Amino acid sequence: MTQQSVEPGTTAEDAGAGSRVPAGRSWLDRYFHISRRGSTVAREVRGGVTTFMAMAYILLLNPLILSGKDAAGDTLGQKALITATAFAAAFTTLLMGFVGKVPLALAAGLSVSGVISSQVAPQMTWPQAMGMCVVYGVVIMVLVVTGLREMIMNAIPQALKHGITMGIGLFIALIGFYKSGFVHQGKATPVTLGPAGELAGWPVLLFAGTLLLIFALQARDVPGAILIGIVTGTVVAAVLNAAGVVGSGAWANGAPELHGGAVSMPDFSLFGHVGFGGWGKVGAMTVGVIVFTLVLAGFFDAMATIIGVGTEARLTDEQGRMPGLSKALFIDGAGGAVGGVAGGSGQTVFIESATGVGEGARTGLASVVTGLFFAACLFFTPLTALVPQEVASAALVVIGAMMLMNARHVDWSDRATAIPVFLTVVLMPFTYTITTGVAAGVISYTVIKAAQGRAREIGAFMWALTAVFLVYFALHPIESWLGVH
Repeated sequence: MTQQSVEPGTTAEDAGAGSRVPAGRSWLDRYFHISRRGSTVAREVRGGVTTFMAMAYILLLNPLILSGKDAAGDTLGQKALITATAFAAAFTTLLMGFVGKVPLALAAGLSVSGVISSQVAPQMTWPQAMGMCVVYGVVIMVLVVTGLREMIMNAIPQALKHGITMGIGLFIALIGFYKSGFVHQGKATPVTLGPAGELAGWPVLLFAGTLLLIFALQARDVPGAILIGIVTGTVVAAVLNAAGVVGSGAWANGAPELHGGAVSMPDFSLFGHVGFGGWGKVGAMTVGVIVFTLVLAGFFDAMATIIGVGTEARLTDEQGRMPGLSKALFIDGAGGAVGGVAGGSGQTVFIESATGVGEGARTGLASVVTGLFFAACLFFTPLTALVPQEVASAALVVIGAMMLMNARHVDWSDRATAIPVFLTVVLMPFTYTITTGVAAGVISYTVIKAAQGRAREIGAFMWALTAVFLVYFALHPIESWLGVH
């Protein structure tokens, strides 16, 4: 269904047939349409706080995901990453609140950060990787402005979109298991439990306990389950460390100790470190595939999240059209560029915004509240740095599990659907490359449909993608054939 932008107004007509805008409303009420959407300032504030509590874990997980080395062997500082993550989340969420005027919060997309960390950074420098975020953000904004988003949404089968989300979820879960020490590279097997077929040390047991706690809280529908689990795990880690039960060298990213005060000035050393050179070293094909994968990782999830949360907030009309959809999508696209410039990866709308809506949020004021909380976190970096990698990794596995729930939308009885989705999902973690999963899914979908005599159902855009991905898989023999090294 094509969504059209229906911008809310502030006139008397908008208040309903035969009614007038209530007299004596505050400028806050008039600007955010609080009364007209059946909400109150108190509900919006409560919703904004709830949304922040539900997604504050990103301040810990995003630096963890982006903690690897780039092609030059360089890493990003944890404090600078926390600052970049908090700043970009605050800026884009405030922008969504003041301009989009809907209860949607943005932060670094885990799927986008996963692509940047595992696929882009190993082939480029970190500034160039952040430059790719800027590029994909601009691409999404162009797609929104030109109306091409409808064409793309209609061209890629819905089942493959779910498969891409599921594959990224499984990939993120694998990263969480590996970084926690629960999974290791085996000597006789590709992977193994712990370093030698068994778990070793208190930190990995703390990971397992934190994981079970979060799952249990989610099963009881406890708001902010991920954040509660992380805080609890961090407190237990600090106690174990202070009591000498666990040595300082046993923690993957340093002991959970507070050095100095809890408040510090933000570290903006990553801000503006964006590069657009060096693409010739990886090739135009690779750059194109990376941009396409980033667009897939950020754009489609955002589209579904915006519509889903908007419907839950009862912001859609009788035809299912949501007010301000184009603005929301444009801001989401701009989040990719903002996150790249800030040095904290591309920003996207978070499904956790639904928790604030569940508390009564209906307007952009809730997003403003959430954004202000993220801004305040700029000055509490030492507290967020306390979280051990083993504890934060538990949240990665939880997010992966949540993304895998898209499996319920797939018709597994239809082989033309099930096989491409299967290949998309399993090849992402098995090859440690998200692009491979996307490519395998697209090619297999096209081949199976054609084999069934249903080639007309494929569409020109999918045929073009299939051709591109066939070249992607055959790039090495093609280069050898052409004598290119």
